[in-house]
Amino acid sequence: MQYAAINGELVQLAAAVVPVTDHGFLYGLGLFETLRTYQGVPYLLERHLDRMASGCAELGIPFTVTAAEVTDWISRLMQANRIEDAYVRYTVSAGEAPLGLPSGDYTDPTHIVLAKALPAPSPALYETGKVLQRLSTPRNTPESRVRFKSLHYMNSILAKRELNGYGQQDQRLLGAEGLQLTQDGYAAEGIVSNVFWVRENILYTPSLSTGILPGITRGVVMEIAAEQGIVCMEKQSPWEELWQADEIFLTGSVAELVPVTTLRNLDGTETTISSGQIGPVTAGLLRMYREKAGYTS
Repeated sequence: MQYAAINGELVQLAAAVVPVTDHGFLYGLGLFETLRTYQGVPYLLERHLDRMASGCAELGIPFTVTAAEVTDWISRLMQANRIEDAYVRYTVSAGEAPLGLPSGDYTDPTHIVLAKALPAPSPALYETGKVLQRLSTPRNTPESRVRFKSLHYMNSILAKRELNGYGQQDQRLLGAEGLQLTQDGYAAEGIVSNVFWVRENILYTPSLSTGILPGITRGVVMEIAAEQGIVCMEKQSPWEELWQADEIFLTGSVAELVPVTTLRNLDGTETTISSGQIGPVTAGLLRMYREKAGYTS
């Protein structure tokens, strides 16, 4: 990755800087979206921008860019970095403002796009899945009515540090995802993913009332389930309920749908899900998701 796009202009990565008085740096006042491309085209970009625009409006950050503009930025950035398909991070920082908490709306936000090559997908990951480790770091409550995908990412970083500690004790956990619970003990979300599980042919996922991010892929999976006549219920569920699941999977814009085949508790006890293989419901939803995205292997 040699170049970044700053306000639509390509710059060398080493020269891609923001001022120290940018409130994204000083106070975490900014939002970001992560997405991927399929055959060079950013997938579900309009949905990502809608979520970005909604958050910016609540934070007093003007957001007037169009999907066509962002698509152009991503395309030129991928070309400059010689990337065929990319993991893209699009950040909107509040911009420069006087030191101190803001008293009004911002006027000049900074738009930053970074793109790196997507790693080759691992067939084994989508066949035998990964470990989902329960974490003791609770999910913090949302900044507002609905969680922002904000630059204030400390809760997730602390959760990742906890997960890394388990990986140092057991190398099998180096590729695991961590699941955070709410303060009340309800399953919330992974560090970088939403979670679903299947029990007796019903699909479940934590409700937004648990304070989770309303994930873009999460929403698409729920739409696909409805199209296929699969009942999907959003609810508040204790961690123990996942231990009774027939299938579990994680969703994210870059990873798509990843099966979970091992649950691991804080004390190291484990249980195997779906006989250690991707389950039929997960496999079907993954296939249909990829068809919508135009994925070709």
